[in-house]
Amino acid sequence: MSWRPSASLATLQLRARLLARLRAFFAARGVLEVETPAMSLAGSMDPALTSVTARVQALGGARMYFQTSPEFAMKRLLAAGSGDIYQICRVYRDGEVGRWHQPEFTMLEWYRVGWDDFRLMDEVGALLTEVLEREDVRPETVRMSYHEAFERFVGVDPGADPDSLAAALEGQGLAVPAAADQRSLLDFALSAAVAPALPRSALTFIYDFPADQAALARTKPTTPAVAARFEAFFDGIELANGFAELTGAAEQRRRFEAERAQRLAAGHDVPPLDEALLAALEHGLPDCAGVAVGFDRLVAAAAGIDGINATVSFAHAAAGAAPLS
Repeated sequence: MSWRPSASLATLQLRARLLARLRAFFAARGVLEVETPAMSLAGSMDPALTSVTARVQALGGARMYFQTSPEFAMKRLLAAGSGDIYQICRVYRDGEVGRWHQPEFTMLEWYRVGWDDFRLMDEVGALLTEVLEREDVRPETVRMSYHEAFERFVGVDPGADPDSLAAALEGQGLAVPAAADQRSLLDFALSAAVAPALPRSALTFIYDFPADQAALARTKPTTPAVAARFEAFFDGIELANGFAELTGAAEQRRRFEAERAQRLAAGHDVPPLDEALLAALEHGLPDCAGVAVGFDRLVAAAAGIDGINATVSFAHAAAGAAPLS
């Protein structure tokens, strides 16, 4: 095993420059930097995420869940009257190590009170463009709806039945996962067919996701209903995931319980519900929009590096993989 860093000194210097630029960006806009705990008694219910856990003897041997995002704690601050806030922190997700994934990574997350998803998209575009242009990467900005992206790059309406979705993907030479349901096929299509087809030099926003992919976003009363959610891509890689946030405690609890049932059915670990978050929503979360940006991916985009291992000081290698040098 090599003791040497996985990132070059030049890349570590770039990380430091980008962090300073992010903080200056938010300071100029009066957004407060905050810190929240990395561990909680509750964990993410998202069926696609696996939490990293630890037993903490100082807390009576309690099983603690490392944050997959600082979202829940930041929403408690918003409910307490914090106003606009941001955080740059380490987050932890088990289950995948690869070119664009590490079990611990750096996330930028921020919330704007009184904003909707489209206004926040404007600010995400301003921040990402400013950061990339300072490194002589000059992206144009493109926006398209989820429906438009699927019609264009998959050749089928995202509301089509699973057989039609699978046939369209197989027609592009893609190996469709066996026994995949519609939600899984849509996720696969977005990553395998849509993202690689997006303009490589453009910062592309895809917005108005299907309502069943709302996660913690509110839904819009359209026909069909869509989620007030967007993702931003650059060079085929997802950089940001944003929402006009759901504020209703009852609906949030209903979604958590539905995700809990999915986790149980799949045989996954089921963490306790975050009752503190639900109590904060009961108290009153202001109308707001929030977004998470993968900072290591942003460094890779700014540096022209094809993967995040070379953007962090010491990357983790997958079990059985050759040591990183």
